[in-house]
Amino acid sequence: MYRSHNCGELRIEHKGQSVAISGWLNASRDFGGMTFIDLRDRYGITQVVFNMDDDAKLCERARKLGREFVLKIEGKVRERSNKNLNRATGEIEIEASKLEVLNTSKVPPFTIEDETDGGDDLRMKFRYLDIRRNSVKDSLIFRGKLAIETRKYLDSQEFIEVETPVLIKSTPEGARDFVVPSRMNPGQFYALPQSPQTFKQLLMVAGMDRYFQIVKCFRDEDLRADRQPEFTQIDCEMAFVTREDVLNTFEGLTKSLFKTMKGIELEDFPRMTYDEAMVKYGSDKPDVRFDMEFVELDDLVKGHGFGVFDNAELVVGICAKGCAEAFSNKKIKELTAWMQRPQIGAKGLVNVKCLSGEIKSSVGKFYTQEQLSEWCHRFEAEEGDMLLILSGEAERTRKQLNELRLKMGHDLGLIGEDDFKPLWIVDFPLLEWDETSERFHAMHHPFTSPKKEDVERMLNGDHATMKSLRANAYDLVINGAEIGGGSIRIHDRALQSKNFELLGFSEQEAEDQFGFLLGAFEYGAPPHGGIAFGFDRLCAVMNGQSSIRDFIAFPKNNQGRDMMIDAPAPIHEEQYEELYLQSTAIVEEV
Repeated sequence: MYRSHNCGELRIEHKGQSVAISGWLNASRDFGGMTFIDLRDRYGITQVVFNMDDDAKLCERARKLGREFVLKIEGKVRERSNKNLNRATGEIEIEASKLEVLNTSKVPPFTIEDETDGGDDLRMKFRYLDIRRNSVKDSLIFRGKLAIETRKYLDSQEFIEVETPVLIKSTPEGARDFVVPSRMNPGQFYALPQSPQTFKQLLMVAGMDRYFQIVKCFRDEDLRADRQPEFTQIDCEMAFVTREDVLNTFEGLTKSLFKTMKGIELEDFPRMTYDEAMVKYGSDKPDVRFDMEFVELDDLVKGHGFGVFDNAELVVGICAKGCAEAFSNKKIKELTAWMQRPQIGAKGLVNVKCLSGEIKSSVGKFYTQEQLSEWCHRFEAEEGDMLLILSGEAERTRKQLNELRLKMGHDLGLIGEDDFKPLWIVDFPLLEWDETSERFHAMHHPFTSPKKEDVERMLNGDHATMKSLRANAYDLVINGAEIGGGSIRIHDRALQSKNFELLGFSEQEAEDQFGFLLGAFEYGAPPHGGIAFGFDRLCAVMNGQSSIRDFIAFPKNNQGRDMMIDAPAPIHEEQYEELYLQSTAIVEEV
C-alpha cells in the first residue's frame, strides 16, 4: 500500500495514528539534529520530521533527498509544536519511521511554487511539471468540476448529450479550417469542425429536441490570450423554442454554475440591444461593472472653429469622476500617447477639467466658459470631474473610446475582482457589408434567422434593406468577455437559400456545401435555436483571469505550437506518398 492517506487529509484528530503517505518532495529544511520535509501531492502538503536521535541513518538518508523525488513515508501523526494555520494540515506532522524512494528526479528547470521563476515557454515545454503548481492544478480541477456541474444541470433540463463527427467537410465561411488529407480518397480532405453547427441542427430535424455536447472545436486563426487553435464549447440546441426560451434556459445554467462553483447568487441578466451597446460603450461586449457611459457632443461642439471637431463624423467622450486634480498635464500626455499607439490609433485626446470657479480645457481657446459648461452639463459632470473626448469616424472612434474607458476603469480601481455582471446583447445586424470583397458576410453564421418581422424584407427587399436586417441572435457577456453566442436558426429551405444567395453563394455552391442541410429542411424541420458557451473562457472569467491557458491541460503558445511535444512537425516521406501530397523537399527542388 503506497498510502493510507493523501497529503492534504491528515488533521489533529489523526494524532497518534500510524499512517503511510506518498508524494513529491516539495521542500526540505535541515536543522542538524532534525530534518523536515514537505511532501506534496494533488491534495495538499504534509510536513514530515526525521529525528537524528530516533534514527540517525534514516535522518541521514532524508538529508540527501532532492526536490521532486517521489517518496513513500510511514510514521506516526503527532501534533506540531509550531503550527502553520495557513495550511490545512498545519496542526500536525508525521514523525517518520520508514522512508522509501519510489523515484528520483532531476532538478526541475523552474521552481514548482505558486510564484515560479519559469517563463511561459519554459513552463509550457515542461507542462507536466507546471501542472504540479497549485495555480495550474486548481484551475484544471475547477474545469473538471465545472464540466460535471454543466452536465448535471443540462441533464435536469432533459438535454441529451450526443457526440458529433470530428472529421467533417470544409466550408468557406468563418475562420480558416484545419484540414486532414484522406489516404483512402486521394486528393480529398476532411476538415476539423469549427463548431458542430450543422450537425446539431440536423439533430433537431431528427427529433432529438434538446441536445448538448462539451465538444472540442478547431480554428486556424491568429492567437491571443483568450484564443487557442483547439478549444472547448458547451454546445446546445433546442427545438420548438423562441429566443426567450433559450435565454431563460441558459441564464439558468449560468446562475446554477456560479452558485454551485463560486457560491455567488447572480441577479437576473439585463438585456441590451447591439445598437445600444455600441452607442453607450463602443463594444458589443461591454463591461458594465462600472459606469462611464459614452456621451455624444456633435450638436454642442461643431461650428466653433475647431477643425478637428468640425470635420469629425462623431465627437464623443466619457466622464472620469473626481479626476480633475489627480491628472496633471504630464499624466494626460502619457494617457494621450497611450491612445496614439498603433494598436488603438487615436489622433489625439481632448480633456476638460471641471474645477471650482473655472472650467479648463485643452481646446479652451475655441470655446467660451458658457459653452464648456454646457458640455459638463451634458455629461452630468460635477466639480472635480474630468471629461475625456475623442473625435473622428464614428465606428473607429467608439472602439477607441471603449479602450480608453476600460483603461480608466482599471487604473481608477473601479472594477471589483469578485464582481460579476452578466448581460445579454440582442438584435445584432444579420449581415455585414465588406467593401473589399463587395459582398455581405454573416455577423454570426449563415444559419442565423432574421427577426420574424424582418423575414419579408429579407426575401423581397433591395440591397439597402439588407444592411438593416436584424438577426434573431444573442450573446452572453460577463465582465466584458463574450462567454457564449447563439441564435434562432433558419429552418425553412427557401429562407436559407436566400441567405446563401445574399452571402455570395451560387445555387450550385450552396448545394455542394450545404445540400445535406437544405435537403433535411424538406423533411419537417422544426423551429429551433441554440447557443454555444466558450468553456475555456467561462472557466477563466469565473476565476477573474484573462488568459485561458491555465484552464487547458496542454495548451499551445502564441504561434500555435505545442512546446512540450514540438508540434506541428514534419511527417515522414512515406506518409507524403500515402496521402498523395508533395513534401516540402520536393516543392523546394521544383
